[in-house]
Amino acid sequence: MKDAQHRHWTTRIAILAPYAWLIAFFLLPFLIVLKVSLSQSAISLPPYRPVFDPAAGWEGLKEFLVSLSLDSYGILFADPLYAWSYWKSIQIAAISTAVLLLIAYPVAYALARAPRRWHGALVLLVVLPFWTSFLIRVYAWINILQHDGLLNQALIALRIIDAPVSWLATDYAVYLGIVYSYFPFMVLPLYAALEKMDGSLLEAAADLGSPPWRTFFAVTVPLSLPGIVAGCLLCFIPIVGEFVIPDLLGSSSTSMIGQILWLEFFGNRDWPVAAALAVVLLFILVPPILIYRQRETRQLERR
Repeated sequence: MKDAQHRHWTTRIAILAPYAWLIAFFLLPFLIVLKVSLSQSAISLPPYRPVFDPAAGWEGLKEFLVSLSLDSYGILFADPLYAWSYWKSIQIAAISTAVLLLIAYPVAYALARAPRRWHGALVLLVVLPFWTSFLIRVYAWINILQHDGLLNQALIALRIIDAPVSWLATDYAVYLGIVYSYFPFMVLPLYAALEKMDGSLLEAAADLGSPPWRTFFAVTVPLSLPGIVAGCLLCFIPIVGEFVIPDLLGSSSTSMIGQILWLEFFGNRDWPVAAALAVVLLFILVPPILIYRQRETRQLERR
């Protein structure tokens, strides 16, 4: 009897632990940010009003609720700078994710088809850049892309260009930095999906007379679709909020929403507007996650 009760409580704790984690580290911080976004900017510490004071009791709570405002959201929709930053972030994230998929899929396919004894070493080579600080890697690209950097020297040596090209502070530098930095995040989900694919299905398609290119698009790609969707989400979502890469490699024309958030929080000290930016960004990113979750649930139900 005691063993059964112990297993019962162990199971309940195992189930409740993820929910407790989400409440503590996602829901509560989100509610705080939402509350700040409904406040008004003020020259004070913290730099917004109202601030809820539990010691004020019921009257303090009513005054707090009455003082909440949607002015910060009105500023977002009134100023085209914010809409442009959202659009630029989504554009860069979408293009970067598409490029990552085109580059990472052949690499993941080669990893999955390599001899099994090589898989560990090859995967290690993919994740090896993670052993170095992300910031150091971005600074390394600054040295590579600068006017007299390694890229221009190599292109001149190969006689591809006659004079150094300005790579830094351009969209190309931002795309290059993002693709390099997020490459492992795309390769690993694709590799996981392709590695467990049943090879007999490819053999059956070949025996039925299907050419390799048709087998690839009719068998391999559909079976690896979960890895494609997972890799795209793992890359697209953090790229939308990227700050370091566009700030160091880009220019004012590549200002993404992460940079605008930083400017509002630490430059202008307008916390309500910055919080409103974060809330709107969250609502932009949640639908793809929900769609992916719904799709996965339907697939599990079919099985």
